[in-house]
Amino acid sequence: MHNNRRALLYGLGAVGLWSTVATAFKISLNHLSPLALVTLAAVTSWCFFAITLTITGQWRDIWAASSRARLRSLGIGALNPALYYLVLFEAYHRLPAQEAMALNYTWALTLPLLAAPLLKQSLRRNDIIAAAISYAGVFTIATRGELTDIELANPLGILLALTSTVIWALCWIANTRQTLPPVAGLFLNFTGAVPLLVSYVWLTEGIALPAWQGLTGAVYIGFFEMGVSFILWLNAMRLTDSTARISTLIFLSPPVSLVLIWLVLGEPVMTSTLAGLALILAGLALQHSRKV
Repeated sequence: MHNNRRALLYGLGAVGLWSTVATAFKISLNHLSPLALVTLAAVTSWCFFAITLTITGQWRDIWAASSRARLRSLGIGALNPALYYLVLFEAYHRLPAQEAMALNYTWALTLPLLAAPLLKQSLRRNDIIAAAISYAGVFTIATRGELTDIELANPLGILLALTSTVIWALCWIANTRQTLPPVAGLFLNFTGAVPLLVSYVWLTEGIALPAWQGLTGAVYIGFFEMGVSFILWLNAMRLTDSTARISTLIFLSPPVSLVLIWLVLGEPVMTSTLAGLALILAGLALQHSRKV
């Protein structure tokens, strides 16, 4: 019982942090380009995981791993965090925060759809029905409720948001063959990503000291969204005797995110966002119901 209570607190902490990131993304993008933001956030997160490995004495996990495992983790870093967050931040740059946030939650539906052909896993009927319901929500958000007038509000932003879910799902699939412990694997992911991002930003935008608002936002995202929240969630899943119960906490994040977007950013929450998000969450709940 004591461990379950701690697991719940860790899980709520992670969900609470994830609920702030849509607002943090949007504020930070007012002061930084998507490329500069992902670069600074990735450097921050790389430092966080390096310190975590030092404090916990887990460097030996990296040295004990095979060369192939280390190279695989470095390579995955090109997908996540480098490409994934760059595409995601571009989506947030072009869309209202509420729309980008809602569309990003469809990654859990994208995962089984890609895992079926790539991992030769069976696609269950619930997965197909859940995807249909959730993508009806995507359509509602993309057209901003004008369901009879097939005209997307921001085609490129919507495409980027949905592409980010594909990249994230591909990273999960690639990590199914990962043998490194999670923190060690993430450190190598960021080790592979940081040189690519720094080189790209240096060649395209140049390296300059950003405004303090942008720097603060990037550090917040790198430390909390890419770092601390993962450690909290990992501890929650380790301590609980019911991963299904803890994983349902993720359904709290979108409504809390919407409230923060409204209060902090001043974005009026559109009816189409509420309707679309309700469909997306209904699909996720249906998909999740067979696992509880």
